[in-house]
Amino acid sequence: MGDAYGTLVIACGALAREIVALRELNDWPHLDVQCLPAELHNRPEKIPAAVQAKIQANRGRYASMFVAYADCGTGGLLDAVLAQENVERIPGAHCYEFFAGSEAFAALSEKELGTFYLTDFLLAHFERLIVKGLGLDKHPELLSLYFGNYKKLVYLAQRPGDNSIDQARVCAQRLGLAFEHQVTGYGELAHSLQRANEKVVSWQN
Repeated sequence: MGDAYGTLVIACGALAREIVALRELNDWPHLDVQCLPAELHNRPEKIPAAVQAKIQANRGRYASMFVAYADCGTGGLLDAVLAQENVERIPGAHCYEFFAGSEAFAALSEKELGTFYLTDFLLAHFERLIVKGLGLDKHPELLSLYFGNYKKLVYLAQRPGDNSIDQARVCAQRLGLAFEHQVTGYGELAHSLQRANEKVVSWQN
């Protein structure tokens, strides 16, 4: 691999805090993290090109690369890009799925299809990404357009703070949704990053 060293994790900005925490918790010095803006979740059609540009900009600098995105609404286009680049991603349709775990997420979805999910990151940036990002601050009449088909908000908490559940409940009230929460920890995100780290360590030993 020449001078290439370590693994680059190309991540959604909404996962940055969790990935850095896992790297420190597990002492993974070989993992570098570069994040794309979390706002891309409001424009998922732009995710594949943004991920591909990041991969190509770092090609040859790392022994391996890994993408910390699920499909995230790209309709398979992200997978097509990753197949071209020969880079793996976290499995699943949504980041909510790999926090909750595939079986638990399937159960939640089956229980209520009209569910809006919050993570720790989305809770911390609710105003910027949800309220302002969707223009609800200036056009509150859009609330029914965006959330009219939702019935419930589920807060999937990774490392909730003392007031996080109360804050998430307020978010649900603002959106006119019923509220539920589950403490998930890092779920399958931790397992996927563990495999990425083990792969590069095995190559370099």
